[in-house]
Amino acid sequence: MSVIRPGDERFHYSDGSHKWIPPDPDYDQDVWDEMVRQHKQQHLDEIRQRRRPHSSGDKPSPGRYAKPDRPS
Repeated sequence: MSVIRPGDERFHYSDGSHKWIPPDPDYDQDVWDEMVRQHKQQHLDEIRQRRRPHSSGDKPSPGRYAKPDRPS
């Protein structure tokens, strides 16, 4: 889950979903679509950054980021 930062309200409804229709009917839909795509990419980048392992080098800790080994 991502955080809605100050200023991001224009891209979100009260339930946290994204607005794909511009708030002003005279606003260019293609421009709005691109702004929302870039905004959503910021969310994804933030989530990806939080998922990166923080210790043990680049190796994920078992059970948290990697599938545990299964007995044969």
